[in-house]
Amino acid sequence: MDSYLIYKSLHLISVISWMAGLLYLPRIFVYHSENNETQSVSEIFKTMERKLYFFIMYPAMILSWIFALIMLHKNSSLLSAGWMHMKIFLVVFLTIYHFYLGSCLKQFKNDNNSKSSKFFRITNEIPTILLILIVFLAILKPF
Repeated sequence: MDSYLIYKSLHLISVISWMAGLLYLPRIFVYHSENNETQSVSEIFKTMERKLYFFIMYPAMILSWIFALIMLHKNSSLLSAGWMHMKIFLVVFLTIYHFYLGSCLKQFKNDNNSKSSKFFRITNEIPTILLILIVFLAILKPF
């Protein structure tokens, strides 16, 4: 069995897990910001947010990067492709977005969130747009 395909499969599994978290955490933030007045409800959201971020999203992001780097090491010719440069750029932006969500998580944890549910509804579209662009780049390899 080709080890590259195993790493590619593991990469895809990790990315799917990471994306699920990137799409779900801002949705939890929407509900948290709408129900922040009730302490018991807020504590439930804090627990959900913390577990999602640290036990699912963070490991999935790290594994996505590890398996991607392994694949690039095994097939370094990909680094000369223009589509790969764009894909890496978008994934770096997605990683920055991941850490931004971590800073929002910290604000909720400390009861310092000042952003509205509408803000989180809008920012929830960022990973969707990036996912669409990254998938099309990886499949179509336009340049």
